[in-house]
Amino acid sequence: MATTFKQFSSNDIASNRTLLHESIPITGSILSGTYIGAAAAEENVKTYSHGMFSSIYDYPYLSSSSNHLMDITMGFHTDSPLSQSSGVVASMQKKKINIYNQMSQLLVGYDASGSIRQFDEDGDFVAGGNKLDNAFFINLSRLLVKDEIKKGSFSMEFGVESDRPGSADINLARVKIVDLEATASYKINSPAGEYGILYATSSGATADTGTLDHRTSAHVACGLIYYQAGVVVITSSIFKDDSDEGLLEDDLGTPNFGTGSGAAYQVQSTMKSSSIQENTNFFRARMYNMSFNNTTELNSTIHFCRAHHNEFNYSSNPTYLEATGSKIVVKESTLDNPVSYITSIGLYSADNELLAVAKLSEPIKKDPQTELTFRVRLDY
Repeated sequence: MATTFKQFSSNDIASNRTLLHESIPITGSILSGTYIGAAAAEENVKTYSHGMFSSIYDYPYLSSSSNHLMDITMGFHTDSPLSQSSGVVASMQKKKINIYNQMSQLLVGYDASGSIRQFDEDGDFVAGGNKLDNAFFINLSRLLVKDEIKKGSFSMEFGVESDRPGSADINLARVKIVDLEATASYKINSPAGEYGILYATSSGATADTGTLDHRTSAHVACGLIYYQAGVVVITSSIFKDDSDEGLLEDDLGTPNFGTGSGAAYQVQSTMKSSSIQENTNFFRARMYNMSFNNTTELNSTIHFCRAHHNEFNYSSNPTYLEATGSKIVVKESTLDNPVSYITSIGLYSADNELLAVAKLSEPIKKDPQTELTFRVRLDY
């Protein structure tokens, strides 16, 4: 226990903030199913009896070494044409509307009348614009995202060939989705923090022929990404061609989103007639890859512990004095300068309670001819 204390001045304490980034690549094999068991089940995909979402793991989810990567679900707004059209299964319609309302309530918030806002394509609620009425939601695990997703680092690709899921050619034509120039154009009008606009562009072996509708620009708004919340919102329009009011080229055609072919197995049909579980499976089957950089925010308080020439030259350690008298062990005569060896530094509260201890790698000699400054950093 220390018997001599020195109080810090405002010039002795400094604060620092450091952002650490880690690259997170996720391959399509994990997303669309790698671990196929004896019953032809995807062992890294966990489903639930409530049928509201699917959970994706990097190993079979029953394994003790598996890590939860993300949850995937879908939904549509109550005013969506899909919600109001015929062929909607009533029991699933309520679940899909509730999912959409839950996500928009948390990520978009309420308008002046107290109504839940819809997801907006460009994030400008005042100007109006296109709404994302039918969407898929990817809720990334905190294990991957850490404190937030680094702006401008997000990228993912979907196979959009017309072949049904499971075909070897499903990824020949792809749509690549990025948060383009998000570091300068991100939005802050969300209760969940900062978010960016996701843009789609052509990718894959047939990118030169144009995967996206030729009447649009090179990058087309197709969703939103919420950086602190770790949630990605993707419009269903990326799986429809222009004739179906989608983003793809008419020549490419609307992809088969289900297990068969034809209009009954396209996304506008499966979203209203199939369960959430089935739709998330169809969605995963077309995921080619995903990557982003996460962010860990490291806050530090740096204490500069200064020992001036006339301070801390004596030790309070009982071994500093001889057992049979008051002679200082490290002095041979009364003319010798006092000397001590600093081995640790304690940080105390205002009422002298020990809060933290910093240990030196080796003792540091201190005498009246020496002034020392120790830099003690507390990270949190």
